[in-house]
Amino acid sequence: MRTLDKMKEAANFLKKYGIADAAREAETIIVYCLETDRTALLRDNRVITKNVIEKIDEFLERRSKREPLQYILGYVDFLGMKIKVGKGVLIPRPETELLAEVAIRTIRNQLSNPPSLISNPPSPPFSKGGMGEFEKEGSKGGTNSSLVTRHSSLNILDLCTGSGCLALALAKEFHDARVYGTDISEVAIEYAEKNAEINGIKNVTFLRGSLFEPLGELFTVHHSLFTFDLIVSNPPYIKKGDIRTLQPEIKNWEPVEALDGGEDGLHYYRLIIPESRNYLKDGGCIILELGISQADEVSKVAEHAGFKDISFRKDYAGIERILIAKA
Repeated sequence: MRTLDKMKEAANFLKKYGIADAAREAETIIVYCLETDRTALLRDNRVITKNVIEKIDEFLERRSKREPLQYILGYVDFLGMKIKVGKGVLIPRPETELLAEVAIRTIRNQLSNPPSLISNPPSPPFSKGGMGEFEKEGSKGGTNSSLVTRHSSLNILDLCTGSGCLALALAKEFHDARVYGTDISEVAIEYAEKNAEINGIKNVTFLRGSLFEPLGELFTVHHSLFTFDLIVSNPPYIKKGDIRTLQPEIKNWEPVEALDGGEDGLHYYRLIIPESRNYLKDGGCIILELGISQADEVSKVAEHAGFKDISFRKDYAGIERILIAKA
């Protein structure tokens, strides 16, 4: 069988099982199994060996059970990094890429305008799936070298780190900064550490435990090391009662503890926001991903905790998705 015939057969198979973008997913699976690219796939229409057909069919069977494609392939692209994912770890979404972009821009402005973080970073969206208008350090028009030397004093904390994608994006961008990620899930921490290794990122430390808990003793002994310029998080924010209404790929496969935000979806914001004041430097900033229609309530939590210059950034669908607040 040739590739184009197999691609048509695979797309029809996936359609029968309710896969919305069956043609694209069939193509993605075949490209992956053939270890080729889309251009070569369409151009060459090569004959597929029996072993490769069996592998394709295995992947299609898994997808027919609504296992997420990212779990089947074993990775997802995140701001130019390959992030390994599998059952037990939340799959990174474009909204979290946006969170990373906003955090990077906020830090850039901190370095340019010390000692405090800016209160009003430019509004996204930046280019989806990429670094947008960000310049790489050392590139023409990029960060001044005199600022790069100050990264070593930069401390960043990522709560509910999951696959580590957010912590790793920040550690990669600010390679002399100290970046920490915490997560209560042992599986998530294992994925995060593996992703640091895969992407060659060494200035990040992953700690197992709930939210700030892993920092407790370290914070007491080494206070200056464990106060942060920036705290970021993509916490669980789905209402408990809404989880059953989600797509099968999410509710049946992704870890419920990474989704369940309590009865009203705000449980973790009520924990994270007040406590973060103890771990932020003066003028430090907290940046959080939000669920739909949560901006007003989370803003009230931040105001009550004493944060100022509270603002929001919209995602690609126009939803107020990211909270930015200054200590």
